[in-house]
Amino acid sequence: MTSSLALSAFPTLTGPIGFYPVVPDAAWVQRLLGWGVRTVQLRIKAVDNTPAEIEQQVRAAVLAGRAVPGAQVFINDHWQLALAAGAYGVHLGQEDLDTADLNGLRIAGLRLGLSTHTPAELARARAVQPSYLAIGPIYPTTLKVMPYEPVGLMRLKDWAAQAAPSPVVAIGGISLARMPGVMACGVDGAAVVSAVTLAADPQQAALTGLQLAG
Repeated sequence: MTSSLALSAFPTLTGPIGFYPVVPDAAWVQRLLGWGVRTVQLRIKAVDNTPAEIEQQVRAAVLAGRAVPGAQVFINDHWQLALAAGAYGVHLGQEDLDTADLNGLRIAGLRLGLSTHTPAELARARAVQPSYLAIGPIYPTTLKVMPYEPVGLMRLKDWAAQAAPSPVVAIGGISLARMPGVMACGVDGAAVVSAVTLAADPQQAALTGLQLAG
């Protein structure tokens, strides 16, 4: 049964997205917040952690975000744990739209980010009225096996315009060197994975990323 609530939008973000690191544990979340980053995503893999460890990491990441004014900490995938912990937001994939309790997340006031890889997925995600839409992979990435071809900058610019008025995050293979070109496509943020966590000087990489994202 469809209620009017099912058609209502998710809460808007409380601040700009900008530089958006995606990190594997709560210690990284806390570290980045301490360096001035304000939008961070915890993406912890179930294959590498026990359920108890995942729950502990989610709670720690949520607490780290609460301690910093203006922090926007998103939990990837583990929406039940995020909901229980009172998280700021969750980031979900297309497959999660079939199973996640979207109304429960809305009622609790969580922000929602959704991954999209094609125009059809973008349209499906827009109908949910999330807090932001992620488009990717922009470039080839070796960190994750992707069944989608890279979007590239020309299509990113077009798709970002189609996504309006939802804020758009670009993700996938984005290095610090590629960030200016990505941000010039009219997106609101650039998500990075290895650009910080695998950097020789992660703090300097984060500070550079903040400058590049405006």
